[in-house]
Amino acid sequence: MSLAATPIRSGAVLADLLPVARHRYAVDTALVMGGAALTGLAAQIAIPLYPVPVTGQTFAALLVGTALGARRAFLALALYAVAGVAGVPWFAEASSGAAMPSFGYVLGMLLAATVVGGLARRGGDRSVLRTAGTMVVGSLIIYAVGVPYLALSTGMSMSAAVAAGLTPFLIGDALKAALAMGALPASWKLIGRRG
Repeated sequence: MSLAATPIRSGAVLADLLPVARHRYAVDTALVMGGAALTGLAAQIAIPLYPVPVTGQTFAALLVGTALGARRAFLALALYAVAGVAGVPWFAEASSGAAMPSFGYVLGMLLAATVVGGLARRGGDRSVLRTAGTMVVGSLIIYAVGVPYLALSTGMSMSAAVAAGLTPFLIGDALKAALAMGALPASWKLIGRRG
């Protein structure tokens, strides 16, 4: 069965278009594990910055959310978080554990991936403007959890945490959003032509 034979239905995310008949559970398990692994791999693309490095992990988490939908994205990022806390060295810069000041961003990514997955089910990744809005919402959620956690875990003032844990990332986040704004709607157009 090819993608061409899979009808595109309202409320679908990209992962729903995979041609599966009887093995949905196995496919969903593989997608969840793959989403966690992708996030872990993207976290290793890092520019060291103290106390929070610049990584590809936030971008991966938002892509996992939009591609997998809320339920699978939640499970993928929960697996990523739990395995990282348990000692798998796939947080930024091959770290693990919950004691690091940047762990709040991991928790924020879990929530953000779930929310953007829900938005994707409502068409939030089908056009450039909608994708931009979806990525902005996801990024805001990550910072809304990560920056206060950073302040609490380091004893920084909130303004110092914003300066260290938000401001340096804005340009990179804009570039990541631009990449998503091109890639996600283009994927839907390509699939629409095949369907």
